[in-house]
Amino acid sequence: MLEELKNAKRVIGIKQVTKAVNNGLAQYVFLAIDADDRILKPLRTLCETKRIEVVTGATMAELGKACSIEVGAAAAAIINK
Repeated sequence: MLEELKNAKRVIGIKQVTKAVNNGLAQYVFLAIDADDRILKPLRTLCETKRIEVVTGATMAELGKACSIEVGAAAAAIINK
């Protein structure tokens, strides 16, 4: 799935991913396993409510690298084009 994130149209970061989910643009949401759970919990709950698949298993560093940024990312989403 991380390979798909590299080439897809995406948003990065908790605020941008939350906005994409709320606007119905997110197809998949990626959450880092090493991010603070109190930050991720509201987004995870929102994704469950909107029935958007949540992908976990990558670290913040791996998500950041997959998004072609030099810092870690707690969340990222593939969005509709």
